Amino acid sequence: MKVAYWPGCVSRGFTPELHGSMAKVAPLLDMELVELDRASCCGAGVIAEHSQELADTLNARTFALAQQTGQPMMMNICSTCQGSQTECQERLDANAEYRERINATLEPDGLRYDKGEVLNKNLLWLLVEDFGLDELRNRVKRPLKDLKVGPFYGCYIIRPTDRLGIDEEKPRDRYLHMLIEALGGTVIEYAGQHKCCGFPIITMNKEASLKQAARHLGDALDAAADCLVTPCPLCHLNLDLQQPLAERYGGRDLGLPVLHLPQLVGLALGLDADDLGLARHVVKPTTVVDWSQSVVAGVGGSQSAGW
Repeated sequence: MKVAYWPGCVSRGFTPELHGSMAKVAPLLDMELVELDRASCCGAGVIAEHSQELADTLNARTFALAQQTGQPMMMNICSTCQGSQTECQERLDANAEYRERINATLEPDGLRYDKGEVLNKNLLWLLVEDFGLDELRNRVKRPLKDLKVGPFYGCYIIRPTDRLGIDEEKPRDRYLHMLIEALGGTVIEYAGQHKCCGFPIITMNKEASLKQAARHLGDALDAAADCLVTPCPLCHLNLDLQQPLAERYGGRDLGLPVLHLPQLVGLALGLDADDLGLARHVVKPTTVVDWSQSVVAGVGGSQSAGW
């Protein structure tokens, strides 16, 4: 499978372990990534608050770059990008006059966005709908047996349901559940799995943001989760990077590891902690790595010292 690949800005800045783990996982899935290294930030909804047309132009430029690769699908690894870009694409496709005005801005760079020429999908959607969970199961070398994983979707990949194509035929708000099970893990249900992590308000109301994060982490811990997994690097920032502060605002100890989606997939495919950048996390995923050490030992692998 060959796809135009938009890693997003956060995965190459604040969370390079996400970008790095995706690079390690892709060959194991026979996935060729044609990286859009000239693409810009999706705006994450923030730019649109000041200029909708500027945000749409930035995303139309990314879509145009994806079209130039000749691939019909563009894959992202950030659910915030998925939500923002889906909204933008819906707006561009619905209004030919608006689309042409934005294309006029792109024209000096030799770029043009044409309606219906590129399908944008998050890695999670691609794994379930295009790669297929049966094929993924066949490639698992280290089943996540006895690993209790709490799914954390974040806002942008599940709301609004109509725009994101979530229905009975495509229950995309359950795809993390399905993927965890396909990898051999145990899904932990908890109250915050479909709620906002708090990141969008971190600069406006830090206390409310981190209390929100602490509540979700605490709910998952109370449900006996070993870790969370998220398809959103912005959620990862609030749930992992800010977790020590969230403990203060939430008034309890947490220490719950939070994995990026490619990291969880990579563990099941046999990659080790170094391959997946797990040491970069603020909350060291010792519960996850201790589990994988015992399993890896049984298949002849190894883990690096220090975990």
